[in-house]
Amino acid sequence: MATVVHAHPTKYWHRLDDGRVQCDLCPRYCRLHEGQRGFCFVRACEGQEIVLTTYGRSSGFCVDPIEKKPLAHFLPGTPVLSFGTAGCNLGCKFCQNWDISKSREADTSAHEAPPRRIAEAAKALGCRGVAFTYNDPVIFHEYAIDVAKECQALGIRTVAVTAGEVCPEPRAEFYRFMDAANVDLKGFTERFYREVCAGHLEPVKDTLRYLKRETKVWFEITTLLIPGENDSEAEVDALSRWVLDDLGPDIPLHFTAFHPDWRMLDKPPTPPQTLKRARAIALRSGLHYVYTGNIRDPQGQSTSCHACGAVVIGRDRYDITDWHLRGGCCTSCGAPCAGVFEDEPGRWGSRRMPVHV
Repeated sequence: MATVVHAHPTKYWHRLDDGRVQCDLCPRYCRLHEGQRGFCFVRACEGQEIVLTTYGRSSGFCVDPIEKKPLAHFLPGTPVLSFGTAGCNLGCKFCQNWDISKSREADTSAHEAPPRRIAEAAKALGCRGVAFTYNDPVIFHEYAIDVAKECQALGIRTVAVTAGEVCPEPRAEFYRFMDAANVDLKGFTERFYREVCAGHLEPVKDTLRYLKRETKVWFEITTLLIPGENDSEAEVDALSRWVLDDLGPDIPLHFTAFHPDWRMLDKPPTPPQTLKRARAIALRSGLHYVYTGNIRDPQGQSTSCHACGAVVIGRDRYDITDWHLRGGCCTSCGAPCAGVFEDEPGRWGSRRMPVHV
């Protein structure tokens, strides 16, 4: 039986003179007639107002390692309760969660999940955090914030995995309730964003600058490298230098491997050497923490001290193999390692555990 859709009120919109209503949540600024849905599919015009149609419903839950988000410098080794809804405000041809992000079926978010229940489930499961992921939490803004409030009350951290395409006012409200984020910087040309992602580069850069300059949110950046699209040495170098110049050397940057999916089946998987080359370029630019992902590369996935070069967190994929931090500092030379650390890492390992909430 189909899930009943409950419309939840929202506030980032305004009425237009021509009778339509404009959504002001993200830079798409969808202008809708009564009964129409936005590009994201989950925000709709009902009663001449914009409502959220996926509030309190999820596409599923899973306990993951925090490293899978990926976050390498935020409570390493700890478990995080991950969930998403349906829809997305981008149209990436290579989307690797397309069955969720491009869903047009209400039953994709068939799991009833009130905010308090999610926070209580995370606590009961021993999770240190809840991650809004699988699709972009920007589009379920109100739901994510209410979940985050319940998590805060129980001492649970909140993590946003996002593409960063959001308007300034809702962005400021959203990140008041987030402890950490991983932002997809999908490429470093407007062409790539426009033609491959149906989005724009500048709003993402603005979000990253905002996080660095205006918040205390710990954040890391991920770039999925696609052969022939955004993996040239020149583009990787430009991206890395922008991160260094605008955000500083301590922001971790993850280069991850593409595999053919959804509407981009004509591209080959990313060769491991491409990721390793990108990592070398970014390190040469002056960034302190650069990682490879979606391949096995213990060297490229371990954290080294930026001062003395010693390995402070050894990793093999999502498993922590070495730990040489004390008080967030390298035990070899005493230099601080940027991030949010405890004296000992978590022991969750690489397990992925689907759960019902």
